[in-house]
Amino acid sequence: MPRKPKRPCSWPGCPNLTEGRFCEEHQKEENRCYEKYGRDPAVRRRYGRAWKRIRDKYASEHPLCEQCLKEGRYVKTEEIHHKLPLSQGGTHERSNLIALCRSCHAKIHAENGDRWHNR
Repeated sequence: MPRKPKRPCSWPGCPNLTEGRFCEEHQKEENRCYEKYGRDPAVRRRYGRAWKRIRDKYASEHPLCEQCLKEGRYVKTEEIHHKLPLSQGGTHERSNLIALCRSCHAKIHAENGDRWHNR
């Protein structure tokens, strides 16, 4: 199937063509702005350096998506997910974590209505 034609970057004054909303350079800038201004500050407190260490250790011990593995598919782990979210009283305990691929992670959040604040 043919690809869509590239369109101009949405960053004001940027002449670069892109397949997404922003070109690579401005996507990084947009992400930085979101982290600084758009994201809830409480999230930064919950997901600090300690979480990164816990996440990396769990991912190294579980290199395959646990959901896909149950279905007999071998897909690389890309996300570590909290079964009970931290915002609902969950912790970083190993029993509350599950290794997932991106599609399984997105599917779980979509089913819970967590994405785009659709509650």
